[in-house]
Amino acid sequence: MDKAGGSGERNSGGISSGGGIGGLGLLLLAGLAGCQGSGGTPSLPVLATDQVIIAHRGASGHAPEHTFAAYDLARAMGAEYLEQDISPTADGVLVCLHDTTLDRTARGPAENCTGSVSSKTLAQLRTCEVGSWFNESFPERARPEYVGQPIPTLEEVFQRYGRSVNYYIETKTSGGPVDVERALYDLIVKYGLYEGMVSRRQVLVQSFQPQSLQAMRAIDAAVPLVQLTPGGTLPLLPVIASYAFGVGPPAGDASAELVTQAHALGLAVHPYTINETADLETLAARCVDGLFTNFPDRYRAVLASRVLDCPPPIR
Repeated sequence: MDKAGGSGERNSGGISSGGGIGGLGLLLLAGLAGCQGSGGTPSLPVLATDQVIIAHRGASGHAPEHTFAAYDLARAMGAEYLEQDISPTADGVLVCLHDTTLDRTARGPAENCTGSVSSKTLAQLRTCEVGSWFNESFPERARPEYVGQPIPTLEEVFQRYGRSVNYYIETKTSGGPVDVERALYDLIVKYGLYEGMVSRRQVLVQSFQPQSLQAMRAIDAAVPLVQLTPGGTLPLLPVIASYAFGVGPPAGDASAELVTQAHALGLAVHPYTINETADLETLAARCVDGLFTNFPDRYRAVLASRVLDCPPPIR
């Protein structure tokens, strides 16, 4: 299982995201013209409600998923976390790509840019780009600079953003020839993210695979974990609470009852993947602690426009 097949129009609830980029997004993509504060930083709406904005594969409704273009735009739009899906290459490098195969988003030589990610070396993936498909799929959002966007390694993401952002990392495989959990943990330590991770959850590690989260817990029980579920989440909550910080249900599973019971167990609730404004309003009003969205600007606008009758979110 995984979260919501592609960017833009598709999400886990089967709700079309519709429309093109919003007014704030247009300003940001145009170099933040007319949206600068006196210090040269983007002027963003002040949030009335402190839920966590998680940029699903970056601002993937506006830019090609898991590219620096999408991550940079998500930051400009005020996302609190950038999500990375990670998979290992044949030579053991963790790369940021949602699918375990290259066919949907990669373009380049067929021998290097089709088939499974784990069968290719990093050198092979360097011949691929992952931006053209977005321009082809969403011509109304196409931009010339998206063509040629490379597949980033997780190390390159850490090098680019360092301790200036929060990371929400999904492990896709566990127990194979590459110890993904150990490789991830070592990079977190190498780039000085460990202290922020354990003190204020600067890094969250999520997976649909309980064995991957348990492997990470065996390395270091202080790593904050989030158990993703494909559905049927409510009866699983007591078990999840025994090892995880939070739970990530599909949007249709995130009922008011689930939120209440999860909170009673001390679990944060971060549903996926919600894109339409009406759906964002509904989930926010159910007092989720945050959510995944391809359009962080839309969620931020929702959170800035109302004070909800909710307890402080679990963070």
